[in-house]
Amino acid sequence: MDTNGIPSRLRAADADRERVASLIQAAGGEGRLTLEEVEDRLSAVYSTKYTDELATLTSDLPKPAPRRRPVVFGHRAVRIHLAVAVALSVLLIVRWVASGVPFFWPAMPMFWLAMSVLVHARVRGARRRFKPEDGFAVA
Repeated sequence: MDTNGIPSRLRAADADRERVASLIQAAGGEGRLTLEEVEDRLSAVYSTKYTDELATLTSDLPKPAPRRRPVVFGHRAVRIHLAVAVALSVLLIVRWVASGVPFFWPAMPMFWLAMSVLVHARVRGARRRFKPEDGFAVA
């Protein structure tokens, strides 16, 4: 045990073994490992007890690229649309405060402004994922 009370060697869970096994199988599919190496490493994966032993089985393989989350408001046109919607919302709230009406009537226009920005972001995101070389699907 270390000073924090955490064991220095952690036992590997089945999920840990499966994750490492999928990395080894992917490396074999890419041609980075021979069939014999894949079989040897997979048998070693399923016989390991500790996570540090699992790490040594994939230390010579490249790390998978981290998945990037899509940026919702990444496109310049969507950011401009959002800025205009916020400016209009502020103007609507100022007008409501100045009018003295007890009912918050800017709620509905602000809702539709927010919906327009979200739909615009969704459409831009769909366009970004589509590549012209993908072609068109005709049913």
